Amino acid sequence: MPHTPVPADELSARLTRLRCAMSQRDPDWSMIILDNKIDLYYFTGTMQEGALVVTPQQAVLFVRRSFDCARQESLFADIRPLGSFRSIAEAFPSIPASVYVAARTMTLQKLTLLQKYLPFTPRPVDDVLSGLRAVKSPYELDCMRRAGALHQQVLEEVAPALLRSGVSEARLCSEISVAMLDRGAMGISRFNQPAAEDVLGVASFSENSLRAAALDSPSGTVGTCIAMKSIGSSARALRQGDTVLLDIPCGMYGYHTDKSITFYYGSLRDHPQSDLIREARAQCVFLEHEAAAMLRPGAVPSEVYEKLLACVDPAFRNGFMNACKFIGHSIGLTMDETPVLARGFNSPLTAGMTLAVEPKIALEGIGLIGCENTYEIVSDGPARSLTGACDTPFEITG
Repeated sequence: MPHTPVPADELSARLTRLRCAMSQRDPDWSMIILDNKIDLYYFTGTMQEGALVVTPQQAVLFVRRSFDCARQESLFADIRPLGSFRSIAEAFPSIPASVYVAARTMTLQKLTLLQKYLPFTPRPVDDVLSGLRAVKSPYELDCMRRAGALHQQVLEEVAPALLRSGVSEARLCSEISVAMLDRGAMGISRFNQPAAEDVLGVASFSENSLRAAALDSPSGTVGTCIAMKSIGSSARALRQGDTVLLDIPCGMYGYHTDKSITFYYGSLRDHPQSDLIREARAQCVFLEHEAAAMLRPGAVPSEVYEKLLACVDPAFRNGFMNACKFIGHSIGLTMDETPVLARGFNSPLTAGMTLAVEPKIALEGIGLIGCENTYEIVSDGPARSLTGACDTPFEITG
């Protein structure tokens, strides 16, 4: 399946949904131009350098490189070579005054090159695109369920056996990532930004897990260096009494799942603050269970967020989510999709949405304690975990 094309009927259904959503948004819309590789993959089944032009009647993928590759791996109906953006002007001589683009990811350089041949005023279409991607099709859910099963196996079964005194954060993270690759993972995690890809994820021990990160995440890391705040340190070795945070995504067939797991390396009874650590761990497991029960069709993300905040023990509120203002996020072709379990997200959830729930508590002088799993919103009950349990074994003795 890793190299099986996205089905033609799946691609056709996505275009139909796009056109319907655009007609609801703007009955007079006449053209969309997309250039981001995530958008291209979603609508055409291939990631190439080029542009997708969609009108109410046509959809053409123009490919600069590699046209041959695109033709081999995509079942999209109309793929054409792209010498320059003049090719688009020649194929569509009547360019409307306003054209919709993905404002969040289209660069000024790309927009300038487009406007050299296609004089138009750009209008953002990001909300429509994110709304389409929020609700997964049966095909997409199958991809994510497969990724989730692999994710669960590696983090819950393989990772504990890799913990040993002296292993570095970077080595541990890489070994876990290799275990995922060996089992069919795609080996990268993507974010909904112009240039944001994280190859491995994060392994952090004790104090390093409390470090602030540029990424909007409660998980901290010292990184491999100042220029790479990810993976983990090659110098920080695992010691008895360390907390271990593994925040390592998994992806298959283009789709991600997110899962974090924390361990205590050694015998927790020997730690002078063992009760505090146990209580923080129990609090996070409780909050994840509560979130799963609340995540049903019709639930409002901002209301779920407020209800979960009200459940947080006052003793842990200062360190809860390590200063991040959310408890969960949608996930799919990128790690950071919408809606988010946070204030301001007031549209009800629907069946087919997928969200990662990640309650975490920063314990000063100890480390980050928490859990995370990816959930599917189903029509007939609480959300279903795609990535396994949150109350996994905690103490790992070396």
